[in-house]
This record gives sequence, structure tokens and C-alpha cells, in this order.
Amino acid sequence: MTLPGWMEPIRDGALTITAEDISRFVPPEGTRTRKGAVLMLFGEGPAGPDLLLTERAHTMRSHPGQVSFPGGSIDPGDASPTAAALREAQEETGLDPAGVEVLAALPELWLPPSNFAVTPVLAWWRKPSPVSVVDPAEVHAVLRVPLAELLDPTHRVTVTHPMGYRSPGFLIGEHHDLVLWGFTAGLVNKLFDHVGLTRDWDAGVEHPLPDYMLGLGQD
Repeated sequence: MTLPGWMEPIRDGALTITAEDISRFVPPEGTRTRKGAVLMLFGEGPAGPDLLLTERAHTMRSHPGQVSFPGGSIDPGDASPTAAALREAQEETGLDPAGVEVLAALPELWLPPSNFAVTPVLAWWRKPSPVSVVDPAEVHAVLRVPLAELLDPTHRVTVTHPMGYRSPGFLIGEHHDLVLWGFTAGLVNKLFDHVGLTRDWDAGVEHPLPDYMLGLGQD
């Protein structure tokens, strides 16, 4: 397998990063957690190197409109977190797993509110396949976000939540009006920091979380 030069430091970083490098939340010893996995799939798209993301349906009762990696719970039939991440990505986007080369499983991270212990699976899209929304009731859009846009300081913000939560965020999409924040944005941010890709950005630029992502204005 031959990786493009830009992908090599991302792969190497995924092999050396620790849970503590990413988050202060790791599964406590002896705690029974729900197991999950997400796919961090990097590829070469129409606009150059990119990252596959999904936008949840705006009508979902939890996390409406949330931008995240494809992924979900690890089912009893899944052989591993990698198998779960690939299965979920296929179910959500129509991705053909045969074109994906898995490079590393990152350390397990803990999401206290849901008690999920999530394994991020880093992969290279060796042979891209068409992707699109499979079930509109769950996914609003499938996005291939150029790394150049994610790394552009003008698209970096600190996302603010009415409850006081603050998160490094990214403004993405054709009009840069979609907000990538929370767990997914934190993971992207920390991985880019770890591999030395991050460009200086102004954390003082704040962007409130849109009402639709708070579940406001829903019927």
C-alpha cells in the first residue's frame, strides 16, 4: 500500500497519540461502558485531501444536525471496533469497505453523558466509492470536507453552548455555515495538533451553536 506524502504524518500520529493527548475523558477502570466506533476516513477528493463526515438529520431527537464521523455502537456480531466502524459507514453513506485501508485504531475515548467508550478508526480511502445519504431519517448529508478548509484559520472558531460548554470548532460546507464541534471537532483538532498540521488561529472568535442543533424550533 502506498500512501500519499500528506497522509504519512497523519498515519504516524495516529500510531503515537495517547488518549490523554486527545481528551481528559477516558473510560474509568472497572466501569462498564457502551462500546462504539467511528471511522476517520481520509481520501483524495475533487478538492484535494479530505475527510469524510456526516450531518445527522435535523429531526433527530438527540443531537439534531450534529456533524460527526460515520459510526455507532459495536454490535455483538462485529468482530472488532474496526469492523463496526466500517459497517456503520457503509450503512450511513453507502461506502464500499473494500476500498478502505485501515491504518490504526486510536485509543478508546469516553463520552460521559452517554457512557460510550468510542474507538476512532483511522483509514485511507485507497479506492473511493460513491457516497450519499442512505436513510434520510438518520442522515441529512454526507460531506467530503477538504483538509485545506479545516486547516484554514478563517474557518476556525470557538463554539459556545448556552449551558456554558465551549469547544474548538470548524465552519464547513459549501457556504461554511455548518458547525463541526464537540467530540468530533475535538478529535480532529487534537490529531492535527499532534501531527503539526494546525495553523495559528484565533480562539477568541466565538460562534454560538445554532438553534436547530439545540433541538429548538422543532415541531
